[in-house]
Amino acid sequence: LTLLVIALSIPVTWLLARLISQPLRRLVHDVDAIRHFDFKQPIAVDTLVKETQDLALTLQGMQGTISHFLELSMVVASEDNFERLLPRLLGETLYAAQAQAGVLYLSDGTRLIPACALRPDDRALDAQELAGLARLQLPEEGAGSAAWAQAEHQRAAGPLLGLALHTGRVGSQGLVAEDLQAMGLEACRLADQLQHGVAIPLMNRRHERVGAMLLLLRDPPDEAQVSFVAAFSGSAAVTLEARELIQSQKQLFEAFIQLIAGAIDAKSPYTGGHCARVPELTKMLARAACAQTEGPYADFELSEQDWEAVHVAAWLHDCGKVTTPEYVVDKSTKLETIYDRIHEVRMRFEVLKRDAVITMHEAIAAGQPPAAARATLEAAQRELDADFAFVATCNEGGEYLSPEKQERLKAIAQRRWLRTLDDRLGISHEERSRKAREPALPLPVQEPLLADRPEHRFERGPQDQIAPDNRWGFRLQVPELLYNRGELYNLLVSRGTLSAEERYKINEHMVQTIKMLTRLPFPKHLRNVPEIAGGHHEKMDGTGYPKRLRREDMSPVARMMAIADIFEALTAVDRPYKKGKTLSEALKIMAAMRQDQHIDPELFALFLRSGVYLEYAQRYMQPALIDTIVIEDYLT
Repeated sequence: LTLLVIALSIPVTWLLARLISQPLRRLVHDVDAIRHFDFKQPIAVDTLVKETQDLALTLQGMQGTISHFLELSMVVASEDNFERLLPRLLGETLYAAQAQAGVLYLSDGTRLIPACALRPDDRALDAQELAGLARLQLPEEGAGSAAWAQAEHQRAAGPLLGLALHTGRVGSQGLVAEDLQAMGLEACRLADQLQHGVAIPLMNRRHERVGAMLLLLRDPPDEAQVSFVAAFSGSAAVTLEARELIQSQKQLFEAFIQLIAGAIDAKSPYTGGHCARVPELTKMLARAACAQTEGPYADFELSEQDWEAVHVAAWLHDCGKVTTPEYVVDKSTKLETIYDRIHEVRMRFEVLKRDAVITMHEAIAAGQPPAAARATLEAAQRELDADFAFVATCNEGGEYLSPEKQERLKAIAQRRWLRTLDDRLGISHEERSRKAREPALPLPVQEPLLADRPEHRFERGPQDQIAPDNRWGFRLQVPELLYNRGELYNLLVSRGTLSAEERYKINEHMVQTIKMLTRLPFPKHLRNVPEIAGGHHEKMDGTGYPKRLRREDMSPVARMMAIADIFEALTAVDRPYKKGKTLSEALKIMAAMRQDQHIDPELFALFLRSGVYLEYAQRYMQPALIDTIVIEDYLT
């Protein structure tokens, strides 16, 4: 009988052991899945053993906690907008802690400033409601109750009265209904329901307080809630710190951008507020393109990162002008460098007039009749006065210099004046080396009235050359000389005041802009900034500079900036060398440029039909310059 009982009990025992161990094996499998961060399979064990059931429930809670913690970390890490990050961080924490409301504070020195608050319906408070939080301040360091003093570096949980939060009133009554009303929570009637809170300091990696969270609850929080929030606060603090660093870097970069643009505008009165107005006009035209529902720009849109690239490129589109000398940018007459050399020419005419007086007295002393000698003097001085007036008029560069006038200039230049002083004394070593290209003549020496001398020629160094196969793709006709300051050479400029070398130097600011921006280590979403900023002097037919790009080679935003740059330059009133044009005059010039394929015809039509031109004019142009416009007149 004993052997029979033993024989029968073995399979029964084996079956009972299988029934008991099977849930344990299932739990082992679930724990292994958790170890591999697989949270898809829920933990559900059907067993009669209480301890095994408790273990399953504990593992189920652990699975949910780890899963939610990872989800929170991913959600917070994926948000790159600091303003949206704060309510999202607070909202996820409220959900995880099962809190009814909360406030997120950011540290400002020793003070904690309310930055975000959420109602139970997960709606962030608006600006007016958030302003009410000014009365609900957590204590400063060294102030407040013992509970919060511990929460300077440790968590604190308990009744709100026990936390003794400062409300700006005398006394230590803590957080009461009036404070909840200040938080905008009175609509949910939580003033009488939220009686408990959890205060969690947010510490960065250097153990410095970067903020704090105040969670409001109906019931006393259990230790698991507090522990979870405390654990998550470490990750939240590091995220806040990282985002704050990124935000600070962006603010620093933005300040640097505007500093460069301001320096360029301040460097020359000819640019005025150009660097500030072009970004605004470019963005107006880009917004108009994004708003199109039909036509060539129906599918055009810009993401948040694209808008940042447009902003940076527009503000830095002329950053290369910091390398352009002021005496070139501001050159208002043909002989002007750092000063206007017409004064030297005038003095030579004065010398010739004095020589004429001396010649008259010598003739009288030699026996010539005084009346005849004086008549000869007056004729010579009248001729000199007329010649100088002509040279001075040519120096202004206000009108086209015809071939006849050029021949007269050359004839005047052949006049001679006597120099008796050494012109190699008291000069810089660089100018002395340029003069050394030809031997010094013995004094006194007769010199041309207007001369192109060797010292007027500035050689172009290797650093100023642009190779045909350069890595930037520049296609520019580089002049042989860096500068040619020859007097006759500059006076013979047929239009304007700039020589070929100086015109190239001004155009070269685009070369320098692209070079400067290319050297910057832009993040991925800003890597098209050099292309956008460097294309606003290109023309749609490929005759622009510095790369001679055609329309299809340029991005839409680069073509928009070209229109903005031209329109701002035509209508600006802060240029000392010209008056601002009326709206109709500016658009007439741009219509001709559209006809010649210098600007994008489709964008110019959008510029007019969307009303961007008028919006800009009303904001930046003088009312007297805004005249009546018939759009179709400029599109046909």
